[in-house]
Amino acid sequence: MAAGFVERKRWVFFALPFTFTKYTIKEDMLTIQTGILKIVENDCYMYKIQDVTHSASLFERIFGIGTITCFTGDTTHPKLEILHVKHSHDIKDFILRESEEARLKRRTVNMLDIGSGDMADLEDM
Repeated sequence: MAAGFVERKRWVFFALPFTFTKYTIKEDMLTIQTGILKIVENDCYMYKIQDVTHSASLFERIFGIGTITCFTGDTTHPKLEILHVKHSHDIKDFILRESEEARLKRRTVNMLDIGSGDMADLEDM
């Protein structure tokens, strides 16, 4: 099992890493570092990640890269995008697995009520 990933944002064409955005994905935290003159780091704990999606446009698929979107409970960035990275499927699976383990360790598992009615509707049955 991988202990984490370090990837760079890439150009869509030819998948060249000529950008100044670095993604570090560890078992407990996701960090996005951007900038060259002024470096900005954005951290999100894994237990705050609630859902993850993967997408790849035609050009991304041609060059073997993809985009991962993490929907979080983080107040500063409720939607984190990991843009144009290699190994995007592996990273998505890693984030899903580790975020679930982190929620179980912290005992912060959220249960959603997906029912459309209230208790009065159930009593009528």
